Amino acid sequence: MKIAQVAPLHESVPPKTYGGTERVVHYLTEALVQQGHEVTLFASADSCTSAKLHAIVPKALRLAPEKRDPMAWHMLQLAQVSSVAESFDFIHFHTDYFHFPLWRKMRTPQVTTLHGRLDLPDLKSLFNEFLDMPVISIANHQRDPLPMARWTDTVYNGIPVELYDFQANAGDYLAFLGRMSPEKGAEEAIEIALNAGMPLKMAAKIDDVDREYFETRIRPHLDHPLIEFIGEVDERGKNELLGGAKALVFPIAWPEPFGLVMIEAMACGTPVIAYRRGSVPEVMINGVTGYVVESKEEAVSAIARIDQIDRGVCRSYFEERFSAERMAKNYVNAYQKLMVQQENTRSDSGAYLINMRKNRKISPSDAWKQRLATASTGTSDKL
Repeated sequence: MKIAQVAPLHESVPPKTYGGTERVVHYLTEALVQQGHEVTLFASADSCTSAKLHAIVPKALRLAPEKRDPMAWHMLQLAQVSSVAESFDFIHFHTDYFHFPLWRKMRTPQVTTLHGRLDLPDLKSLFNEFLDMPVISIANHQRDPLPMARWTDTVYNGIPVELYDFQANAGDYLAFLGRMSPEKGAEEAIEIALNAGMPLKMAAKIDDVDREYFETRIRPHLDHPLIEFIGEVDERGKNELLGGAKALVFPIAWPEPFGLVMIEAMACGTPVIAYRRGSVPEVMINGVTGYVVESKEEAVSAIARIDQIDRGVCRSYFEERFSAERMAKNYVNAYQKLMVQQENTRSDSGAYLINMRKNRKISPSDAWKQRLATASTGTSDKL
């Protein structure tokens, strides 16, 4: 297949340090190329890929020396993708919903993976309008705020098996990895480590919006001998940090869409102690790959039992469920289903949407399910 991958422009692909979505796009792109597909990556010029790179902006926006307008560059990206759309068999967007109005008029099959949180109130009005736009979730829980969306599949994120080294012997510290922000639970992680009496190594980026949080809530703890702040780390740094940890502490305070760091830790054999929010119960197996807890007290108790978790099982579980190869195959299956469905619904999809909106006795998601179930191929979506 000739496939276009459209990445956000905030980070390079792959990111130099922190960047979840762009990292997943990189792993997916490389796996698709390895599987024999002809892939074009629309991304910043400082990206590195074995696919054909269609550069949009000279340097990824977050780390560029000069401030740039993200909206302007993403609009330019959309214009360039649309100008060559007919040269592809399929286009995969990772850039939220900015292309929705334009792509209603385009013939090339496409899908959008929604990588972020979806419990924001304005999104309901948006997705009520764009009932026809196919979207993919990265965990089933992510769909809950937007049941009306045209969900076509859930594809879990994956990372290359060879990228992280299995380490059978744990160190004597806990790890925290992610953004230095309230929703990621940075301060909670410090409190858990102090209550458990264990060292905590924290590797995290600090966005401008979180600078005050870091200065007022985190920095005062950094003088404590048990707390070490490392800053942002690259792939090698993550491999060393996670592999040497007794456990990854993941005390999130928001509906985590996926939590890539959980599978990165398990790839090293490192168990995870995480709060039961968002994707956590889907990504982890409580008591097998770590512990799913409800509070700081339960997290401290779990640390005391962490040696009961088999690090080899953590690695095996990662290899079975969350490899980049598996992710790519699942996406190709999703592409092929949507290509068939588009052929079957192209002639009457516009009239069908009008009738669907008029008949609110049937919910939009159920209506799409009924419509797609009538396709002559007999395929069905996991809606």
